[in-house]
Amino acid sequence: MISVKEAKHLISEHIKALNPISIDLAKASGHILAADVHAQYDIPAFSQSAMDGYALKFDDREKALHLIGEMAAGTATSITIQNGETSRIFTGAPLPKGADTVVMQEKITKADGKITLQDPNLKPGLNVRDKGSEIMGGALAMEKGDFLSPAAIGFLAGIGISEVSVYPMPKIAIIVTGKELQQPGKPLEFGQVYESNSYSLSAALKHEGIEQVAIYGADDDLGILKNVLQTAMVSSDVVLLTGGVSVGDYDFVIEAASHCGIKQIFHKVKQKPGKPLFFGTKDQKLIFGLPGNPSSVLSCYYNYVLPAIKTLSHKNNSVMEAQARLTHPYSKPSGLTHFLKGKYENGLVTPLSAQESYRLSSFAQANCLICLDETQEHFNKNDLLTVMILPN
Repeated sequence: MISVKEAKHLISEHIKALNPISIDLAKASGHILAADVHAQYDIPAFSQSAMDGYALKFDDREKALHLIGEMAAGTATSITIQNGETSRIFTGAPLPKGADTVVMQEKITKADGKITLQDPNLKPGLNVRDKGSEIMGGALAMEKGDFLSPAAIGFLAGIGISEVSVYPMPKIAIIVTGKELQQPGKPLEFGQVYESNSYSLSAALKHEGIEQVAIYGADDDLGILKNVLQTAMVSSDVVLLTGGVSVGDYDFVIEAASHCGIKQIFHKVKQKPGKPLFFGTKDQKLIFGLPGNPSSVLSCYYNYVLPAIKTLSHKNNSVMEAQARLTHPYSKPSGLTHFLKGKYENGLVTPLSAQESYRLSSFAQANCLICLDETQEHFNKNDLLTVMILPN
């Protein structure tokens, strides 16, 4: 067995970001840019009004101005104003030739077809969006490595970008093993348990913006599992197997992985829950053998799988670490790192009940995992511990 630290280091050594792809901007939200993006045009492409009002020459502000027409947003033709003239204008409309300022419509009076300004605070260029004031053609709009948030998508669309180069989200396959599993909604027969691991993993992956998730079932049979594993690897970047990873008579994950040409990087980690964890690779594909107990699955997911997935898509890990003080004493045997489901709030952390690896009730209430060092047995109230803050 290896330590938690060693396991995480070994995984990181065998991962690199997926090769960039070009995708439509409309599908790029949540991705990381794999190349700089430059503006093709000046945006705005013309000087435009920032509000409804009247366009004029600033030097004419004290004159009664003759109204000669109007400019609406989207107009295809321009007008020219001369000295002593003004034009009605609306938000987003091109500024008439000769105009340099817009006065708000609330700050004028109109009489005998002429406009008189009532704005003593009017300044040159007021209420005008200059050409290229958002960005100039050829300028750097966003850099490689930037996150494509909703605002970033809108910004790029607004400067005319329709396609971007990004690091793709990995394609994930989940293989659920076990003859004893029954689908939720169906009655339990003797010896059966409800299958929940594919539900929790799929939900966790969806939370990270990963939509391409294939789910397979496999009985506790070496031939069946080998065939399913081979199929899953064809179209996936990461394969997550749940169950069958220990050393029982019906645990075939390690043997099936070997038959499929998967290189074992490690098997078994000094931790609780999740000691039988397996990690292997084939070409650039990552294969995780997760224990079957639901709490072990999620604990291993947040510790090992999620950081790997984030690396593949060139993202930062969404599980954050913090320091917190223990609210009451806790003891455990030495030799294994323990990950306890806990509640973290205001710098304090409390271990929850129902810590057994087959129970998810405490995980459903937890917002963190409490990390207890493998060498230490007793933890006192107010001891400062590392906690993993789980994604909301």
